[in-house]
Amino acid sequence: MSIQLLSGNEACALGALKAGVRFFAGYPITPSTEIAEMMSEELPKLGGIFIQMEDEIASICAMVGASAAGMKAMTATSGPGFSLMQEGIGYAIMTEVPCVIVNVQRGGPATGLPTKVAQADVMAARWGTHGDHPIVALAPWSVMESFTLTVKAIEISERLRLPVLILSDEIIGHMREVVSIPESVAIHERKKPTKSKDEYLHYHDETNFDAPFAHFGEGFRIHISGLTHRQDGFPTNDPKVIKWKMDRLRNKTDLNRDWLHFDEHLDLDAETVIVSYGSSARAALEAKNEFEKNGSKKIGFLRLITLWPFHYMKVAELLQNTKRVVVVEMNQGQMTREIARAVRRDVQVIDVNRYDGELITPAEVLEKL
Repeated sequence: MSIQLLSGNEACALGALKAGVRFFAGYPITPSTEIAEMMSEELPKLGGIFIQMEDEIASICAMVGASAAGMKAMTATSGPGFSLMQEGIGYAIMTEVPCVIVNVQRGGPATGLPTKVAQADVMAARWGTHGDHPIVALAPWSVMESFTLTVKAIEISERLRLPVLILSDEIIGHMREVVSIPESVAIHERKKPTKSKDEYLHYHDETNFDAPFAHFGEGFRIHISGLTHRQDGFPTNDPKVIKWKMDRLRNKTDLNRDWLHFDEHLDLDAETVIVSYGSSARAALEAKNEFEKNGSKKIGFLRLITLWPFHYMKVAELLQNTKRVVVVEMNQGQMTREIARAVRRDVQVIDVNRYDGELITPAEVLEKL
């Protein structure tokens, strides 16, 4: 265990390296550039590969190719770069190639506020690429969690054969905290196929979770296509097979929802519960503590760590005793609508939003309380 003073972006890069990432393709963009900078320095020392690509489209395509060839791969971006990556994310979903995309959120749309904070990519993370599709998105709220959730994201991605998003933000990416970094972490290694090279099917029903994964260059017959495909990877227009493929993708998250669900909560038996995530949750928790110091009633606190897939039943269960929910986030209410869909109809849902590029404050939350 080593004690270090790190930024969130540095901790994210360090978590990726510890978890076995050995390929990074990216393009510099504020406020995520420090991740690429650290990977460019450290990957060559470990025998890994860093490539600065010509843009974010090339970055995600190179990352998908590296992962299909057997390397644990990651990229990092923000704002317009995340928009450019959406087609590549959809391709990675359809082809079931594991990879991790870090989005250090900033103000938008368009070029927006490159050096300012926002949490306005929540819905882009879920629905940015077209078509019905599963996705996993995790939201760290500290430098230490930037490390641990990156390690977790890599494991989830490898086990589900899906892209996993880390929804950081400018505050988390650039703030510095003293953290304890373990010398090593549990590394999830891809399983080698047990079937012969003639029998192996890259998309067999047995390969939908924690399953063997053959790579290009190992002699297996692998056909990867963004077209809807059969178990052998070749395209199809058969309605039954198309439905099978789409259900297969959805089941990656639907059948593992409890395993994917992470949250932190306090005093959920209170009449009023604050729900938040990422850097906003730090202000929300401080507001709860300040409110209770004055001898007022208890305030509950629920911090969402897994934003997607959103576990409606779990959230409903956690908030079953509340009368009102205060949702704190730095956008115009993107997660507020999901919370409102999860709770009872008689529960009052109140939002505390800030979207001017500045960090939401405990005072703004206290005013609503």
